[in-house]
Amino acid sequence: MKVSAKNRSRKLIKSFEAKALRKRSFAIKIADLLTSKFGTVFFLIFNVVVFIAWIIANSGRIDDFVVFDPFPFILLTMVVSLEAIVLSIIVLISQNRQSQIDSMRQELQLQVELISEREITKSLKLLKEIKHKLDEHPQADDELEEMIKEVDTTYIERRLEEQLHPNQNSITQKISETVLRTLSK
Repeated sequence: MKVSAKNRSRKLIKSFEAKALRKRSFAIKIADLLTSKFGTVFFLIFNVVVFIAWIIANSGRIDDFVVFDPFPFILLTMVVSLEAIVLSIIVLISQNRQSQIDSMRQELQLQVELISEREITKSLKLLKEIKHKLDEHPQADDELEEMIKEVDTTYIERRLEEQLHPNQNSITQKISETVLRTLSK
């Protein structure tokens, strides 16, 4: 049975994700498990029920129940605050792991795109050679000549960096100019 290119790429993406998931440390696996359990409607309902029960029980409305956290429910406030801190940390751990996977995936995608760019450029060069051999009077094609040029990724990187951090570059440039002026005196 022949596997289509689309299914093959999906398998590659899944295997990349599965490989990253297998490499997780024990603590990260626990954080991911807890995040998946805490991020449910059931957990929300459970918390609401516990908080309502706590408030009703500690408001003195239940006979023969010893109130251990009277209004303004300071103990409940502390428990909720601690729960929020722990949940936030667990979610951040999972998000950091996912962010690392996303960064690796983006880096892999960039590498594949750069390889594809080189292959396309090479194909265009070969097509140009074929065209020149077949055509007795080939005409100059400025667009093709531009496409055949190798992509300068460092230039693109610098331009993106300038767009992302315009003030940093201008400050660095001003400092450099000042230092150069001082040294040239």
